[in-house]
Amino acid sequence: MKNDELVMPVVKWVGGKRQLLTEIDKYIPSHFSTYYEPFLGGGAVFFYLQPQKAIVNDINEELINLYKVIKDNVEELIVDLKKHKNEPDYFYSIRELDRDIEVYKKLNLVERASRIHYLNKTCYNGLFRVNSQGQFNVPFGRYKNPNIVNETTLRAVSNYFNSSNIIFKCCDFEEAVKGARKGSFIYFDPPYDPVSDTSSFTGYDKGGFSREEQIRLKKLCDKLNDRGIKFLLSNSETDFILDLYRDYKIEIVQAKRTINSKGNKRGEVNEVLVMNYE
Repeated sequence: MKNDELVMPVVKWVGGKRQLLTEIDKYIPSHFSTYYEPFLGGGAVFFYLQPQKAIVNDINEELINLYKVIKDNVEELIVDLKKHKNEPDYFYSIRELDRDIEVYKKLNLVERASRIHYLNKTCYNGLFRVNSQGQFNVPFGRYKNPNIVNETTLRAVSNYFNSSNIIFKCCDFEEAVKGARKGSFIYFDPPYDPVSDTSSFTGYDKGGFSREEQIRLKKLCDKLNDRGIKFLLSNSETDFILDLYRDYKIEIVQAKRTINSKGNKRGEVNEVLVMNYE
């Protein structure tokens, strides 16, 4: 079945893989039964592949709620998105809603999805970052004409979700792949190992992602490998990651980084693709 070109990421995501899809595609197995993506984020690879059977996961509850609402209530979401304004005072009033638990609990699932989608489209650099309390904390982006209500994409994604067997999870990455069997394919795109002390960006969830977590993920990859389950993993090209995955096939790819606040620090950086197959 031909993929729908209108199906694409609905949120901006730091470290998103849209620019690397042609490189990543070279290493995707030609056949697999169930697709797993335990760190879904913006889902660029997932939407590119459009697997008919998939189990996708993210630890970020607001993000998974947004995807579920797109699947089940896309028209209600589109209506709600149209109420939002691209103005700083309005932006901060919507951002502040999660500071008061009682107020926030009164929002229904569609309103919560609408809020996070709006904030993602209008905040600075399209970051999806929360503080230690799990509260969205990115400032207003001052875009002239952000695409807050991308109706065509939202409807196409909803149609894909409903015409395929897609299960959404919100749990730890190990839990997310527990049902994987031989013949499945798993793509890991975890928060990257920082290339320097100042470049760490792990704030998409309040828990962060330390080197201990990177090691736990490597041990999970070893278990999957022992069971004959194929995996592909993206990360930054640091000595730590290269050493951690030295027993696997590693390909170096170049990605453009745009998150650095200093313009001259943005540019091409090496990333790695790690896999347990030829």
